[in-house]
Amino acid sequence: MNKTTNEVQELILDKLARYFAITPEQATEEQIYKAASLVVRDILLQKKQENNARIAEGKYKRVYYLCMEFLIGRSLKNNLFNLGLTEQFDKCLKKMGFSLEDIFERESDAGLGNGGLGRLASCFMDSLATLNYPAMGFTIRYEYGLFKQRIVDNQQVELPDMWLPSGEVWMMPRSDKRFTINLGGRAEEYLDGNGRMRVRYVDSQQIDALAYDVMISGYGDGAGVSVLRLWSATSTTQFDMRSFSQGDYEKAMQRENEAELITKVLYPSDDHSQGKQLRLQQEYFLVSASLQSIIKDHLRLYKSLKNLPEKAAIHANDTHPALAIPELMRLLMDEHDFSWDEAWDIASRTVNYTNHTVMAEALEKWDENMFRTVLPRVYSITCEINRRFIAEMNDRHVDGAKIANMQVINNNQVKMANLCVIGSQKVNGVSALHSDIIKDTIFSDFNEVYPDRFTNVTNGITHRRWLLQSNPLLSSLIEELIGSDFHTKPETLSGLNKFATDKTVLDRIGEIKKQNKKAYAEYVKKTTGFALNPESRFDTQIKRLHEYKRQLLNVLKIVHYYLDLTDNPDKKVTPQTFIFGAKAAGGYMHAKRIIQLINCLSKEIQKNPKIKQKLDVMFVENYNVTQAEHLIPASEVSEQISLAGKEASGTSNMKFMINGAVTLGTLDGANVEIGERVGDDNIFIFGVKTDEVERAWRAGYNSSTIYTHNDEIKRVVDRLRIGFDGESFSDIASYLIQGNYNVADPYMCLLDFDDYKRTAERMDEAYNNADRWNKMALVNIAQSGIFSSDRSINDYAKNIWRLKKVKKV
Repeated sequence: MNKTTNEVQELILDKLARYFAITPEQATEEQIYKAASLVVRDILLQKKQENNARIAEGKYKRVYYLCMEFLIGRSLKNNLFNLGLTEQFDKCLKKMGFSLEDIFERESDAGLGNGGLGRLASCFMDSLATLNYPAMGFTIRYEYGLFKQRIVDNQQVELPDMWLPSGEVWMMPRSDKRFTINLGGRAEEYLDGNGRMRVRYVDSQQIDALAYDVMISGYGDGAGVSVLRLWSATSTTQFDMRSFSQGDYEKAMQRENEAELITKVLYPSDDHSQGKQLRLQQEYFLVSASLQSIIKDHLRLYKSLKNLPEKAAIHANDTHPALAIPELMRLLMDEHDFSWDEAWDIASRTVNYTNHTVMAEALEKWDENMFRTVLPRVYSITCEINRRFIAEMNDRHVDGAKIANMQVINNNQVKMANLCVIGSQKVNGVSALHSDIIKDTIFSDFNEVYPDRFTNVTNGITHRRWLLQSNPLLSSLIEELIGSDFHTKPETLSGLNKFATDKTVLDRIGEIKKQNKKAYAEYVKKTTGFALNPESRFDTQIKRLHEYKRQLLNVLKIVHYYLDLTDNPDKKVTPQTFIFGAKAAGGYMHAKRIIQLINCLSKEIQKNPKIKQKLDVMFVENYNVTQAEHLIPASEVSEQISLAGKEASGTSNMKFMINGAVTLGTLDGANVEIGERVGDDNIFIFGVKTDEVERAWRAGYNSSTIYTHNDEIKRVVDRLRIGFDGESFSDIASYLIQGNYNVADPYMCLLDFDDYKRTAERMDEAYNNADRWNKMALVNIAQSGIFSSDRSINDYAKNIWRLKKVKKV
C-alpha cells in the first residue's frame, strides 16, 4: 500500500475529475477533503478484500462486536496515520495549495457515540485491525448522533448533530446486505406440510435494515482492516401513492417516517413511554440485522450453522445488545430448523458479554407488557429461556430467593443483565476491582452457580491515537530515548524508567508540557475566544456528566478556593485552571444544573481579573474526540474522583496517564491498577474505599451532620445558595443536605471533601517542585503500556474469543 507523493496526487486528481469535474485550482476545501477521503477509502477497500480472502482461505474464527455506539472521531487523520501516508498527502496537498491540517478540520466527528463505551469500542476496532484479528463491529447509522451541545446563558442546549454531510464519504453502501425486521403485531405458530412448527407474523410493522460499511485501518505493514457495519432503517411498505394523490401527505409518509425514526438519534430520551419503546426497538433492530448478516455470511462460507461457535464469537458490549441471545435462538429455530436444545447449545457457546456498570439503575430492565407488545416472538423465547433456567436452578436445589434474583423475568420486568449472564459463554468486567465487585454484588448468585463464567479484561486505549497522533512532541522524545518499538509494543514504554533521575530528560518533559499548554491556549482562543493562562496548572475532568462521577465534588473544591481568594486576593497559591468537558442527557435535569453551575462559576471568575490569574474555570462546549486530542496532551492533573465502587474502569485516566498527567482520584475502577503500576509516590489517592462506602451507608450516613459540624463545608454549601453570576443554586445545596426525592448527598461528596482538599494540597506541594513533578509524569508514561487496547484485545482473543491472528502471505 506504499504510495509516493506523485501517486497520491494522481489519485486525488482523478477523484476531483470524476466526482466533481474540477481541477485543484477550482476545488474547495470540502471537495479536496472528500477526494482525499475517497482515495483512502479505495486503499482500505483493497486491503480489506485481500485480508478477507486470507480469512476465508484459512477459515479463521471472527469476532462480531455489537455495541450501541462507536465514538470513532475523525477518520481521515487516523487512517492516514495508520497507513503511513500522512507525509505523502501533506506534500501533495501543499503542491495543490491546500493545508492538510485545514482539510482535517472539514470533517465532523462521527455522530455514532457519546462517551467511554463508544470510545472503548472504537479503540478495540483499531487494535483488532492492527493485530490483524478477524473482526467486524455493528452499530446503528444514527442520522443525528446524540446531540450537539451549545452553552446558552450558561445552560446546556441540545441541537441536532449534522455530521453526515462530511461523514458519509467513509460509508460504503452494501445493497447486498438488506434484512427485514418485524416489530409489534403478533407471532402465530402453525405446522407446515412436513409437520414442523413455523411462525408467521400478523399485523407487524416490517422494517428493512440497510448496511453501510466503514473501514478502519490498522497500524503498520502487517495490519488488517476492521469493518464497522452501520444499519439504517427504512420502511418495507411501498409508497402510499393513493394517499399522496388525495393530498393526505402525512399519511403517505407515515410508515416511512416511523421506520426511519429508529435510526434518527442515539439514546432517545427514555423519561416517557414512547422513548422507552423507541430504545427497545433500536436495540432489537441492531441485533436482528447484525445476526441475520452474520448468519448469511457464515452460511456462504461453511454451508452449516452447526460450527458457528467454532467460527464466530458474538460479543455484547454492555446490555444494549442483550437481545442477541433470544434473537439468535429465533433465527436458529424459526429460520434454520434447529431444535431448542441444539439452538441453545450453539447460542450459549457463541455469545459473550461485557458488563460496564454495578449501578442498579443502569442495568437495563424493560416493562414486560411493552416487551411483549414490541417483540412478541422474542418475548415468547425469552419466557422459555426463563422457564428452563428456573427449572435448572430448582434441579440444583438453589435457594428460591436467589432464583428470583437471577431469573430473567420477575415482577413484570425483563432483566437484560440476567439474560446476558444466563445466555453467554463468558462474562467479563472491565477492571480488576470492577470484576471482583460484580462477582460479589450484582452477580453474586450467578457466580455461585457458574463460577467459571466470570473473568476480567481491563480496558485499554489506542495509544497510537492518544500518544503518537495527539502528542507528537512527546512521541518524538520517547522515540529518541527508547526507539520506536512502542508504536506496536506499548509495553516497551517501561524503558523510560531508566531516565527517572536524568534531569535533562525531566526538563524536556516539563518543556513539552509547557509547549502543549501554550498550543492548547492558542487553540481555545482561536476557536472560542476564551483566554486561558498557560502559566497556570491545567487540571482536567472530562467525562459524561453523571452524579457518580462527582463533577460536583470538584466544583465544591473550586468554590472553596474562590472564597479564599475573595477574602484575600493576595493569597499566595498555585495558579490553576480547572477544565471540564461533559454532556448531560437531555432529560437529566440535575446533571444539566451542574453544567450551569460550572459555567456560572466561570462567568463569576471572569469578572475579577486578579482572581482569574490564580484561579480559573473553563467548560469545553460540545466535548468530543477531537477536543480531547487537543486537551489531553496539555493537561497536568487528571481528575478521576468517582465514588469508590461506582466507576467500572474509566479510560480517560489511561489517556491522561500516557500523556504524563498525574492522577488525582479515588480507589475506583482502573485507578486501582494505575496506582499499583506507578506506586503511591506517583499518584494522589483520596477518599473512602469501596467497603468503607458500604459501611457508611449501613451506619446511616447523614450529610447534614457533616454540614453542621464542618465550617468550611458549611461555607461552601451556603455559597451555592447565594449562587454565581446572578443564579442561585439552592436546589443543589438542598440536594447535598436534605436530598431531592432521594437520600441526601447520595454520592458522598461531603464525606470525601476534606480528604480531597488535603490531597490536593499535597499535590500542590509536589507540583511546585518541578523535578519531582516531571519525574512523576515520566513514571506515569513509562508504566502506561499495560493500558493499551492492544493488550486488552490480546486478552479477549486468548481468554474469551479464542481468535488467531491472520497470517500475512
